[in-house]
Amino acid sequence: MNTKLTARRAGVAVAMLAVAAAALTGCSAGSGSGSAAGDGTGDIVVWGHQGQDSEVNAIQDTVKSFNASQKKVHVTLKLISGDTYTSTVTNTPTNKLPDVLEMDGPTLASYAYNGKLAPLTGSVSKSTVSNATDGSIAEGTYDGKLYGLAQYSSAMGLYGNKKMLEAAGVSIPSSPSEAWTPDQFSDALKKLAAANASGKSLDLSESALNGEWGTYGFSPMLQSAGGNLVKGDKASGVLDSSDSVKALEDIASWKPYVDSNTDGNAFPNGRVALSLSGHWNYPTYSKAVGSDLVALPLPNFGDGEKVGAGSWTWGIGSATKHGKAAGAFLDYLLNDANVKAITDANGAPAATKSAFTAQSVYQSGGALALWGKQLEASCPATAITKDCIAVYRPVTPGYPVITSKFSSALSAVWGGADAKEQLTTAAKSIDQAYSDNNDYK
Repeated sequence: MNTKLTARRAGVAVAMLAVAAAALTGCSAGSGSGSAAGDGTGDIVVWGHQGQDSEVNAIQDTVKSFNASQKKVHVTLKLISGDTYTSTVTNTPTNKLPDVLEMDGPTLASYAYNGKLAPLTGSVSKSTVSNATDGSIAEGTYDGKLYGLAQYSSAMGLYGNKKMLEAAGVSIPSSPSEAWTPDQFSDALKKLAAANASGKSLDLSESALNGEWGTYGFSPMLQSAGGNLVKGDKASGVLDSSDSVKALEDIASWKPYVDSNTDGNAFPNGRVALSLSGHWNYPTYSKAVGSDLVALPLPNFGDGEKVGAGSWTWGIGSATKHGKAAGAFLDYLLNDANVKAITDANGAPAATKSAFTAQSVYQSGGALALWGKQLEASCPATAITKDCIAVYRPVTPGYPVITSKFSSALSAVWGGADAKEQLTTAAKSIDQAYSDNNDYK
């Protein structure tokens, strides 16, 4: 995720509809497609998304150093705009896809289901796989096979202005076990708004709710309440459960205290004391707020704090004739030096164990140590426990439909629509998509 995550995620959500449309054709090539191994030599093509300049420089440097480090494999890198990347991969025939490709994590299952990806086993080294964080494995595994590995994940929660919180007499939670309940959070919002000349207390990227940010940032709150997006291949009775409905109603109740933040400066300029956001805003926020910046947990809706996690990941195209060569590049891409280069560029938490341990900002004593602990307690959306905090979005070919329908419902409820009605409509649409595709079997 780059520093423009919420805006880019909103764009990705549109592209995800194209992924959904592809899945709805029912033209699956099966999830077991495998690449030709080759002899570990040759020219390979790599596709990546064009993020912020620092990210682009990092991947370009990685490719240059890989090519210079050996003579068996030569990589040609093609960068595609992040706004059109997902739709480009979706609309490219399998036999025209590159040897190695990046993908936004939630799209992986759709690509695997449609035969566009090859399992990584046998191409990527065992040491690379064993060094991947549990979250990276969860995000990259579909139908029991590993299709993707990530250089980095994401971290999120609440940013707080300590000075403003203390001035308003609001307690500051320092761990997930101390997270505010919904009632306590609402009370804090009221106190902070009353103590501030703006009359507002929270920024939550309101304009991006009807997009991927809506699902990434807010579906974990339903999960914290005991609800979820789907269970197995069903959304009805889950997405529109009483727990999910109540959570969405609680979220909508925050609106009077939310700054619309059209200029992007609500938190840095002190118009609000809290920002629901993630690692991508840390450089800007820390510069603006200094030592008063604190990282806080999201509210606990009853089943423990839950937050979103996951980002871009890397895989191998199923049509490649150079599987071993592609795997060698991924091994290099995922070594400590190159993971450090990209996470230094974008501030994201590393998705490899060794690199994450070396990131002082996420470790004990670091400014985002609380969020680092959240990532260490991660799980997939299909296996949520009370102790799990960082939840990776559902790895299913139906995800594009899920995120489209949920974020639309969230946006409508935020605008005043009935939560039960909106979530029931969304659940029925999701179930219909599964039914139309034989539950993506």
